[in-house]
Amino acid sequence: MVTPTIGRMVHYYPPKESSSGPPLAAIIVCVWSDTCVNLAIFDKEGKPIEKPPTSILLIQEGNEVPSGGHYCTWPPRV
Repeated sequence: MVTPTIGRMVHYYPPKESSSGPPLAAIIVCVWSDTCVNLAIFDKEGKPIEKPPTSILLIQEGNEVPSGGHYCTWPPRV
């Protein structure tokens, strides 16, 4: 498990009904727990999304991805 900290980059996945395609870039701005964070989220043009959702589920390695709702994950290691 990776401990989330402010300033770390994650991939944000919006609810399926509002978007499809690749994840959006996001930065952790508040840590509530190892699995709950607030994010600054950027659209596909690199502009910050105004009033982003809060208390986003952070999926840790080995955890199941939810079928609905939004969540974020660590970027894959390359």
